[in-house]
Amino acid sequence: MAVWDDLVGQDRVAAQLTAAARDADTLVTAAAAGRTRARTRAAGDAPAEPQAASKMTHAWLFTGPPGSGRATAARAFAAALQCVSPDRALGAAPGCGFCDGCHTALVGTHADVEVVRTDMLSIGVKETRDLVRRAQLSPAGGRWQVIVLEDADRLTEGAGNVLLKAVEEPAPRTVWLLCAPSLEDVLPTIRSRCRLLTLRTPPVDAVADLLVRRDGIDPELAASAARATQGHIGRARRLATDERARARRAAVMRLPLRVDDVGGCLKAAQELIDAAAEDAKQVAEEVDTKETEELRAALGAAAGTGGRLPRGTAGAMKDLQDRQKRRATRTQRDTLDLALTDLTGFYRDVLALQLGSRVALANTDVRDALERVAAGSKPERTLRRIEAVAACRQALDRNVAPLLAVEAMTMALRAG
Repeated sequence: MAVWDDLVGQDRVAAQLTAAARDADTLVTAAAAGRTRARTRAAGDAPAEPQAASKMTHAWLFTGPPGSGRATAARAFAAALQCVSPDRALGAAPGCGFCDGCHTALVGTHADVEVVRTDMLSIGVKETRDLVRRAQLSPAGGRWQVIVLEDADRLTEGAGNVLLKAVEEPAPRTVWLLCAPSLEDVLPTIRSRCRLLTLRTPPVDAVADLLVRRDGIDPELAASAARATQGHIGRARRLATDERARARRAAVMRLPLRVDDVGGCLKAAQELIDAAAEDAKQVAEEVDTKETEELRAALGAAAGTGGRLPRGTAGAMKDLQDRQKRRATRTQRDTLDLALTDLTGFYRDVLALQLGSRVALANTDVRDALERVAAGSKPERTLRRIEAVAACRQALDRNVAPLLAVEAMTMALRAG
């Protein structure tokens, strides 16, 4: 299985990355090739033709809508750069998926591949400086030092300026792979020094096929999840494998029917916030306790949760608690954003019904609700409701209190 197999519906991008990986492989072996050409010229043969411009560069920017597979493409490219398959000598493209270089890069254990993702609201200067220091190291395996930054859009302005220097003056054999939803999410000075690859939303059928092939999901459930998430690979997989995710989506799909009066609007908003808080709590229960106990053990605390910490280590515990609190905030906002995305999809289907469009509906499982809302309003009101959902998402991005933002949205949905 080649490293590109999980890159759904991105044939053009896969072809570009494969060509770049070929040139990168050539660059790694250029010294040996140079010695061979020198011996050939010494023997009196004609000099070699000049090599075409390389398709490989030191910094890449992967952009595309959520669910398009930006991080998947970056990780696949990182694996191809580390490929050591002997078939390369026979003309095969790097990225076999089976050799030690590909396998360890894909599972996250390769010494020369650093994958950075954050569950916090932003990536700060300190973390970025650590990455820049890592990027200055020579590759342990002699091929490439690869830094995959999955959330480049979360870099603070200061962190972006720190990263700029490393991208502007790269160390030899170091490759930066940055991922962001769009060009505008990255500093102009950084994106101007990167080669841009734009991914598209994968076709629904291709996502469903991936879920069946890779995760063993029932074809009917896979098709329903892919259609409901409109081709978002990560959300489709979660919807198909997590009963709680399906229950939360069902609750969101009922919301448009519950905003007939002010009381219903306020109650629906509160339930949406409570569901997001519960999701954050579940994540905390799964991760926070383990992290806390591991840190206590590392600091030499007495056994048991109530054991006293050694003197001078309280600051480390406080830092961990602060990170956990920021992660809970990020989780709650991500859950809310998913709910608002589902709500936008609902009204998009309503608008399609009102306009008699032939476009396929995403939420066929709630067609009765779609038809009821479509019959009770006009396209103009539906458009205003879609704008209200978008305004709520923007308000959350500006750190407006979540309950206040969602209550304003539900009232706007009622007014139409």
